[in-house]
Amino acid sequence: MTAAVLTAPLVASPEPDRDCPLCPRLHDFIAQWRQREPSWFNAPVPTFLPPEGEDAVKLLIVGLAPGLRGANRTGRPFTGDFAGDLLYNTLIAHDFARGQFKARPDDGLELVGTAITNAVRCVPPDNKPVGAEIATCRTFLMPTIARFKNLRAVLALGSIAHQSTVRALGQRVAAFPFRHGGQQQTNGVTLFSSYHCSRYNTNTGVLTEAMFVNVFSEIEEFLQK
Repeated sequence: MTAAVLTAPLVASPEPDRDCPLCPRLHDFIAQWRQREPSWFNAPVPTFLPPEGEDAVKLLIVGLAPGLRGANRTGRPFTGDFAGDLLYNTLIAHDFARGQFKARPDDGLELVGTAITNAVRCVPPDNKPVGAEIATCRTFLMPTIARFKNLRAVLALGSIAHQSTVRALGQRVAAFPFRHGGQQQTNGVTLFSSYHCSRYNTNTGVLTEAMFVNVFSEIEEFLQK
């Protein structure tokens, strides 16, 4: 299967600058936390890549945004909060990662054929980015998807990540509705979707561990074809 063919904006790179000013509210929020917690990462969180590099990536996982005391603190997606515990342990169980996840960027965990990013790279107040911020940060999501020439599958975690990914793939959201466990083909990749692995979703029963594991089992089966 061929990789997605996308035309990213010429001005955009896959990763924003550390002091990216494009979303003033998020820029100011990070600046406040740099003063309060100078030892934290407090910057746009870069895409987590496997040690073999971007050409090895067949699966891209897209979350919503860094958590304040999670990725915003540690500098690695889904590292330092509950969502990361469920995500990385599931990745290890399905051979999409190796090593032990200890919720630290220096824990030695490595991805296998997988990359992890967020639809919005900067931590938003109350974990809620606004529409303009999601749209602005899509100028980084588009070239992020395009950089992986051997990409076959994208997993969007949550409806907002799903919708932004659909738009980044050049499609209409109405034509690719979100549903947990969904599989939809577009632009040479298969888009999988899951409820976000947040503590809220698991505590309320919106997402069970079995439901989450099943999504990865389907992705694993797909990539083995």
